[in-house]
Amino acid sequence: MKSLARMSVRHRWYVLVAWIALFIGINIASFSIGSQYSNSFSLPGTNSTHALKLLQSGFKSKAGDADDIVFSVTKGNIESHEATIDAMLAKVATLKSVAGVVSPFCTATSASCPGALQLSPGHKIAYAVVNFTKQANLLKKANVRAVQNTGETLRSSSLSVNFGGNAFEQLDTPSGSPGEGLGLIATAIVLFLAFGSLWAMILPLGVALFAIGIASAATTLLSHGLSIAQFAPILGSLIGLGVGIDYALFIVTRSRQNLRQGMGVEDAIVTSVNTSGRAVMFAGLTVCIALLGMLLLGFSFLDGLGIAAALTVFITMLAALTLLPALLAFQKHHVLSRRERRKLAEKGPEPLVVLGGWQRWANFVAKHPRRLSVIAVVLIVTLGLPIFSLHLGISDAGSDPSSSTTRIAYDLLAKGFTPGFNGPLEVVGAIHNSADKAAMEKLDTSLSGKPDVIFVTPLKFNPQGTVGLITVVAKTSPQSTQTSDLITSLRDRYIPDATATSHTKIYVGGETALSNDFSGVLDGKIPLFVAIIVILGCLLLMIAFRSILIPLTAALMNLLAVAASFGLVVAVFQWGWGNALIGSGTGPIESYLPIVMIAILFGLSMDYQVFLVSRMHEEWVNTNDNEKAIIHGQANTGRVITAAALIMVCVFFSFAVGGERIIAEFGIGLGGAVLMDAFILRTVLVPSLMHFFGNANWWMPKWLDRVVPHVAVEANEASQN
Repeated sequence: MKSLARMSVRHRWYVLVAWIALFIGINIASFSIGSQYSNSFSLPGTNSTHALKLLQSGFKSKAGDADDIVFSVTKGNIESHEATIDAMLAKVATLKSVAGVVSPFCTATSASCPGALQLSPGHKIAYAVVNFTKQANLLKKANVRAVQNTGETLRSSSLSVNFGGNAFEQLDTPSGSPGEGLGLIATAIVLFLAFGSLWAMILPLGVALFAIGIASAATTLLSHGLSIAQFAPILGSLIGLGVGIDYALFIVTRSRQNLRQGMGVEDAIVTSVNTSGRAVMFAGLTVCIALLGMLLLGFSFLDGLGIAAALTVFITMLAALTLLPALLAFQKHHVLSRRERRKLAEKGPEPLVVLGGWQRWANFVAKHPRRLSVIAVVLIVTLGLPIFSLHLGISDAGSDPSSSTTRIAYDLLAKGFTPGFNGPLEVVGAIHNSADKAAMEKLDTSLSGKPDVIFVTPLKFNPQGTVGLITVVAKTSPQSTQTSDLITSLRDRYIPDATATSHTKIYVGGETALSNDFSGVLDGKIPLFVAIIVILGCLLLMIAFRSILIPLTAALMNLLAVAASFGLVVAVFQWGWGNALIGSGTGPIESYLPIVMIAILFGLSMDYQVFLVSRMHEEWVNTNDNEKAIIHGQANTGRVITAAALIMVCVFFSFAVGGERIIAEFGIGLGGAVLMDAFILRTVLVPSLMHFFGNANWWMPKWLDRVVPHVAVEANEASQN
């Protein structure tokens, strides 16, 4: 680390030019090639996937996305606008990427009326179905926008026109977070208050933003080779800003301490990289490993997210270890405030241990470890209680902001046709003989009388007669647990009863069923993923600190932080506590959020654990005094850890305002977790437990010590090995 730091300081112009060249080059490539983000995911072998394949092979019109144009009137009935609506729909049918349009009205000469069910009983609401040629994620936004623009021409004081479905939903996907600017302003204020120096404030913020600019362009390029979700760049910015500012903050803080203690500029920077920089590298690589752990789950959707996020963290870590030391060398003593520079000139270097509020707090924790441990555990467990109400799913337009056209369309369909119309289930069967046909007919008849079903369409066959389709509308909304129960009943009871003799292969598909299967598969993998992450964390900390208790304590802290953060997410996004402030409706928690959040929170929690315990371990190696090591480590890291936490909270919470629901969930969950982690777990519970455990904190069996490899996290240990 010393060699890397000295190279960055002595050749700072080359380092700076290299980073600028990388920034310019990769962004030019990114803008030239463009992006190819996709929210698609595959669930091979699931019931809904079999239904989708059978449906697409039998009904070619079902191969693309089916979206709705919803009409409503407050006075009179919808038929008074029939002529203008049909004229508009005729134009829509001729647009690019549109396979066909089903009008809610029938002509006098038509032999049948496929859209007869698209008119509400009160004749106040109607909807037209727009069948696109491709699935929503493969459609060009310009083509979908053309459909919406054509439909909007009919809007008037007497006729409301709104749009629902995945294709229209993607038109309103934000490219960034409107609250991000406020988060950066709050971050700048925290940094200035912590340092009292403009240059010291600019460095962490600037390095993080610069690294994110490179990482975002790299993610755009990766989207051509990997399936990366559309919200991945925003998520990457959220994580990158949080960890990037933190990593730079720790190095800048240590460099400032070294300068105040009388070191020369080069030695101060090199020592900071050789101490705090080691912790940054260890923590950063740990976050990357945790994020890449999602590759073990075997989902291409999560693979892209994990790789993109890990790449962002790696680039921010690399910038903190090379670009930041070069910039510190340019600034020299200007990273200190004027008052600090004047004090250093007049009074000389400050002592290694500076008395203050954190020293007093560390002494207080040392005197009352048991009482504080109990209080902290009760508080964090209470915050985590809502996790027992966690309902996983994939949110639909029912969770969109109330003023959005997709949410208005969703609510109108629910009002005019019952909530289940927003997520019909498609029961698809393969027809090989008369017995299969009879089984489908029997199922169609039996479903009409089921208590959890409000409507069943007549059985429909494709022209070749090889595939049968029954559309089932539940009484409840697509997001409700009752609809999930209906899907289970269809597969486990209703279909087996109808196919007991024929054994016809019948599947339940549709967007709601696909989302339900996705949630179920991921839900089943969460315990395995948690176990892998916990074991990995324990092994890494065991290697770093030569201890058994410290890794086990850290694992418990991580689990408590995860539980508390999920409890907060449930309270806000399921129960609706305060969600009006962030413009998000209530609904299930995104099914992939636990996996991604566990990976991120594991890494962030490890950050604080490493920074805190590395200073304690450094003192333990020098003094062999547990009490002194804990007090000294907490006193020296308390201010920077809480400042870093406040910065992360500002960044994370800022992403919760006005953006996508999934990003808001990440913002609230991560921000709340960091707040609780830094101010409850790392400043109260961890040091309290370590005081209680005594010298056992640093115990490791001799046979295990010989087996476990030695990796230095602190400079002191590095010099001894």
